[in-house]
Amino acid sequence: VQLQASGGGVVQAGGSLRLSCAASTRTFSNYDMGWFRQAPGKEHEFVARIGWSGRTYYADSVKGRFTVSRDNAKNTVYLQLNSLESEDTAVYYCAAAPKGLGFTSVTSYWGQGTLVTVSS
Repeated sequence: VQLQASGGGVVQAGGSLRLSCAASTRTFSNYDMGWFRQAPGKEHEFVARIGWSGRTYYADSVKGRFTVSRDNAKNTVYLQLNSLESEDTAVYYCAAAPKGLGFTSVTSYWGQGTLVTVSS
């Protein structure tokens, strides 16, 4: 599975962006999809996940501000980022894992990342 993330850019604090991640697989609906990020000098961290069933999970730091969604007809997962803060500046990665297996280094596929920069 190849993943292509896009939609990053520079935005002012309080602004919004929508990230997209297109997957090259005919069985997209059988994958759990996740978004992760890595800020400069910080560890890689979980942001949001949408399961194959559509169930969503969020990191506490983004709950109420970010929304993850998927369009199985387009093999694409989205991350809507609202009320952005300078702490949200990071490279955002999307990942795909066969349903139920989790986003481990062995079971998952990762995209190349897209940079989001929030200016204050």
